[in-house]
Amino acid sequence: MGCKGGSQMKEGWEIKKLGEVCTIKPPKAEARKKISHDTSVSFVPMEDLGIDEKFFKSHQKRSLSEVVGSYTYFANGDVLLAKITPCFENGKLGIAASLTNGIGFGSSEYVVFRPDVRLYNEWLYYYLSRETFRGEGAQLMTGAVGHKRVPKDFIENYLIPIPPLPEQQRIVAILDELFEGIVTVKANAEKNLKNARQLFELHLNSVFSQRGEGWVVKTLDEISLNLDSKRIPITKSDRVSGEYPYYGASGIVDYVADYIFEDDTLLVSEDGANLLARSTPIAFSVSGKYWVNNHAHILKFENMATQQFVEFYLESIKLDDYITGAAQPKLNQKALNSIPIAIPKQVEDQAKIVDSIEQLSNETKLLESIYQKKIEALDALKKSILHQAFSGKL
Repeated sequence: MGCKGGSQMKEGWEIKKLGEVCTIKPPKAEARKKISHDTSVSFVPMEDLGIDEKFFKSHQKRSLSEVVGSYTYFANGDVLLAKITPCFENGKLGIAASLTNGIGFGSSEYVVFRPDVRLYNEWLYYYLSRETFRGEGAQLMTGAVGHKRVPKDFIENYLIPIPPLPEQQRIVAILDELFEGIVTVKANAEKNLKNARQLFELHLNSVFSQRGEGWVVKTLDEISLNLDSKRIPITKSDRVSGEYPYYGASGIVDYVADYIFEDDTLLVSEDGANLLARSTPIAFSVSGKYWVNNHAHILKFENMATQQFVEFYLESIKLDDYITGAAQPKLNQKALNSIPIAIPKQVEDQAKIVDSIEQLSNETKLLESIYQKKIEALDALKKSILHQAFSGKL
């Protein structure tokens, strides 16, 4: 584990187990020796441990007497790693800095590393930040679902390359500079990605708020036929795998051997957290042969222009006032039918609006694809740089 290809290690570098070059989980008694019972110390909950942030600082303070129980102890300069899922896989990792009185306590789910004189803590930080490390650890996790932890043996026996200390510091300085640039470029790409989506949403809102002459307000039951009664849910154990899409609230959830619909229709989410979060579309057109379960309303329109107009309209408005249930949000059929929709009377006018929206939608998707590829390329570049750094090629 770790340092694969050790026989090709750069001259002057050593390979050690983490347990050989680090004190793992320094004893809490150390804190009691340094400060008094009522002295303030930093308290660092799991959410304060950063992702892609080398140093973390705590804003919470507690007296030593409040935190000497089941919490984990650490000091300035120690490297903290979350050992529980999903925080471990997500890269919850950081170096303690600016702790109150130099002492901190936090979650019992932290692994605390205190490197000895051979190991630079920032070198260790970058080594543990590698996707390879997280992947190997994730495969060995044990425990109940949602509470799996990285084994102690995996951590202690994981191999790390140890160049001379000046070499570690030199490479870390290079990584700092390179990653600072990557973070800046990635932040700009993510901002552009967000801006592209927001511009499209603004355009939608503008189209539907500036109603022209010949527009009327209709409800869905006046302009569509509801086919909910023809839906048939199939439990996963009863599904026969096949070629036909099996749709649920947020799109395709499976492929089955038969179909119950063969038409152009609009599916609208009936339940699920996405009705409020809107991280994926809640209205989407489907065609061909397919199956729909009871988590999506199914609507049939007289013409495709009206269907596409309604699809874009539902995506442009908030539905919070029509949704019931806090734990399990639900948009029932009665509420769906009560949503007022402003729409041109003439189908030709509907089609013109749909065409203009689709043109902008396609341009937006192209921009999103470009920015997303740039973000993925930057992640791949970071991975490549880390590999070069720890194989002595940087």
